[in-house]
Amino acid sequence: MLDDRYLYISALQHYAYCPRQFALIHVEQAWEENYFTAHGQLLHERVDSKESETRKDMRFERSVSLKSEKYKLTGKMDLLEIHLQDGKPIKYYPVEYKRGKPKKEDWDKVQLCAQVLCIEEMKDTQIQQAALFYWATRRRLVVEMDNDLRTKTIDFIQKSHEILANSFTPAPTPIKSRCKACSLNDLCEPDVMRTDNSEKYINSLFEDIP
Repeated sequence: MLDDRYLYISALQHYAYCPRQFALIHVEQAWEENYFTAHGQLLHERVDSKESETRKDMRFERSVSLKSEKYKLTGKMDLLEIHLQDGKPIKYYPVEYKRGKPKKEDWDKVQLCAQVLCIEEMKDTQIQQAALFYWATRRRLVVEMDNDLRTKTIDFIQKSHEILANSFTPAPTPIKSRCKACSLNDLCEPDVMRTDNSEKYINSLFEDIP
């Protein structure tokens, strides 16, 4: 069962990167801005400042508000390309702008898929493809909205809602390399958490109690 609160679509990327990072930001309300977050905000401001326009059989909607009642999601997407036929929409093509280069992990794809789920619900349509535009390469990466990506995205949505509902902060990610680039490293103190055996000790005290 999903938490009654709406989950920001952008928060899914935090969960995908590290569930503890997600909880620190969205449960404990902790946030530290670094170069990467500031640069990302600047790039999105450049995209969001543009107005909608229509060219021939294509309409471009920017900074589109999204919402899903089914998944309790809300947020905005950078660009929605709407293919028209006789002035009516026949195809929706979401595009999300990202700093840097394409990643090996699915963090960006999960966020894009969540946007797709919202558009499909709002417009009563089906979307097969969407795209990520990376500023470092100035190219689009076409993303297939296949069953594997949809399943992973929905799973992340559900687990994120569970953390919100239970106000629970998980342990640090076991992938230590992610901690170095995390803007919350100093607040999280992952190395301290990994060496803290107090919980194991307390649990051991009750092992023999019937």
